[in-house]
Amino acid sequence: MSLATGECTPFTSMIKKWRKLKKQSQLDLSLDAGVSQRHLSFLESGRAKPSREMVLNLSIALELPLRERNQLLNAAGFASIFKERKLDDTEMKAIHHALEISLTHHEPYPAIVADRNWNVVMTNNAAQRFMGLMGNLEELWNKVDPQGDKNIYRMTFHPKGMRPLIRNWDELAKALLLRLQRDVNADPDNPFLGQLLREMTAISDIDLSVSLTEIATPTTPILPMEISTGGITLKIFSMISSFGTAQDITAEELKIETFFPADDFTTQFFKHNASQQAHK
Repeated sequence: MSLATGECTPFTSMIKKWRKLKKQSQLDLSLDAGVSQRHLSFLESGRAKPSREMVLNLSIALELPLRERNQLLNAAGFASIFKERKLDDTEMKAIHHALEISLTHHEPYPAIVADRNWNVVMTNNAAQRFMGLMGNLEELWNKVDPQGDKNIYRMTFHPKGMRPLIRNWDELAKALLLRLQRDVNADPDNPFLGQLLREMTAISDIDLSVSLTEIATPTTPILPMEISTGGITLKIFSMISSFGTAQDITAEELKIETFFPADDFTTQFFKHNASQQAHK
């Protein structure tokens, strides 16, 4: 089709897809991006071609992650501008150091760093000790995740991982699956997350289509994980944080999950466990 009558291009398909995923009308997006609704309509129909600045402006208005901003630029015929460096690259030294500080400062409680797919990238000593309660950690990873990803969902859901120790399994599994579903919705072009959700849903025996209506009325501010091992029960909950002004894809996608005790007994357990380790 000619430009005058419009044509479907990778850019037109992608901008419409993301606008609908974000549940924005053309008017909403045009206001957020500071362009006329008529011009946005022309861009979506292919009757107008976007400039590089317009693509970036729309991606910011849609609050797209850096990876998707690159993809939108590529779809419009422009080069990527955001790099995806490895965590051990020299340019990432400050990022790596910040992660090490966060993990160390959270002792004696567990903390991990995970990538966009919930694969473990870094841990503190407390996390190693906590997962080690189930046995030799390397052997455990080989059982629950033979692919070698060290995926935290596989560790949690696998019948040879943490699942048999979790007392409030049904309630916790629903919450974790719904969190993973939100990740898939936010990152729809990521095949790993989609496959992971299908895999975890299958082994959990939970139907996500009805789980929302089955969630009980909350009685506490947070939902702790209750772990029973060695005749004791530990109650922990987590907080997830990320870099607020990341300009690198890897840095933006990293998640720091820090775990906290939900009762006094768990607090004392982690402190005692760390003290014993220090004296070995």
